[in-house]
Amino acid sequence: MSLFNRKNEPTVPASQSVSPPVVSDQPVSPPAVSERPHRTLTPARPSCLLSEGVSIKGSVKFLNELIIDGEVEGTIDSPGKLSVGEHAQITGEIRAKSVKVRGTVEGNIFATERCELQSGGTLRGDIEVPRLVVDENATFRGSAKVNAAK
Repeated sequence: MSLFNRKNEPTVPASQSVSPPVVSDQPVSPPAVSERPHRTLTPARPSCLLSEGVSIKGSVKFLNELIIDGEVEGTIDSPGKLSVGEHAQITGEIRAKSVKVRGTVEGNIFATERCELQSGGTLRGDIEVPRLVVDENATFRGSAKVNAAK
């Protein structure tokens, strides 16, 4: 757009300027119609949280994923993933697909995939798992039975 207009040319603001149409030798085809697949999408489930200050006596069961940062006295049983937060105090047996420990666990852990004792985590109990990861700043008092998955 020119800064200087001739007297006979109308002034058109930039917001109203019109681009010339695009001309092509190619035939115009209608937009493709996509077929919707016949499937149901399950929304991703976020982790559930048992926050600091929450205390539970008894058994805890969950399906997918749980983060515990409070206190649990009893058994924890799940086909999912358990994360024990840095403020957590768990007394009892844990059975889950995978377990990450950053807090304190007093009891045995049985995992079908993996157990990870992270920095600052403490475990007083036995572990039976196919894969075990222990950080150098974790505390582990017990025995470990690591059976490689077949």
